[in-house]
Amino acid sequence: MAEMSGPNYYRLLGVNPDADQATIAAAYEQQRQRYTPDRLAELDVELQALARNRLAEIERAYQVLSDPERRRQYDISQGLVTPAKSPVRRSLSRREAVNAFIFAFVAVGLVVAVWMFTNRDTLNGQAMGEVNRPAPNFTAPELRGGTIELAQYRGKVVLINFWGTWCEPCKRELPALQQAYEQFAEQGLMIIGVNLTDDEQVQGQTVEGVAAFLAQYGVTYPIALDVDGKITEAYRVFPLPTSFFITADGQIRYVHVGELTLTDIAARFAELRPASGSQP
Repeated sequence: MAEMSGPNYYRLLGVNPDADQATIAAAYEQQRQRYTPDRLAELDVELQALARNRLAEIERAYQVLSDPERRRQYDISQGLVTPAKSPVRRSLSRREAVNAFIFAFVAVGLVVAVWMFTNRDTLNGQAMGEVNRPAPNFTAPELRGGTIELAQYRGKVVLINFWGTWCEPCKRELPALQQAYEQFAEQGLMIIGVNLTDDEQVQGQTVEGVAAFLAQYGVTYPIALDVDGKITEAYRVFPLPTSFFITADGQIRYVHVGELTLTDIAARFAELRPASGSQP
């Protein structure tokens, strides 16, 4: 089967390629709720642009996947199904061949442009926005038992990472997050993974499944379970993964949309860490 290219519409909606129309429609409505006008209005200008672009991609994905014929053509283009053999057709005239070439060239250019824009965090390694606002406190169940509260880590630099098991960039950045936790925890860095547990449950995932998933990656930093979506809503998270770097006095200083690397984390921590001896 051919390697998938271009935007992955199924991944944008958070569904499997074999999902039925009802599942696709429900996933689309769920994604739309994260991009309501009132939530977008509260974002910084840079993040508003990212959110609107993401919403446009979601709308485009739904337009294709909700139409059976367009979905079939998309699946063929992504190598998800094998097209039926076409009947023998007449040869194109020279004019028709030229027109077809021009159309294909323009279409490929548009696809490449969209892909580069929507994946620029992967291409550039950065999608970092600088802000300065209080980090909303939260108390949530911790994956391994008990509860976790953000306020208890005042005095440390806190990296909050919003993620889900279905999110490919989330999977790719887990080793970097774990390595940063092991390397910098004793120097004043706390990493909290916030799992979108409400979305996990919609997709049939369980808390036990989330724990088993993380065990494969050897993750040991705390995992907060956002079982009702309130933490995600408070932080106005749109695409995944999204990470927040919080200063020792509880202010959000950076928002990173997309996959984090160890270099990203080390650079932000070096900038935000308290002066030596000032930690409680």
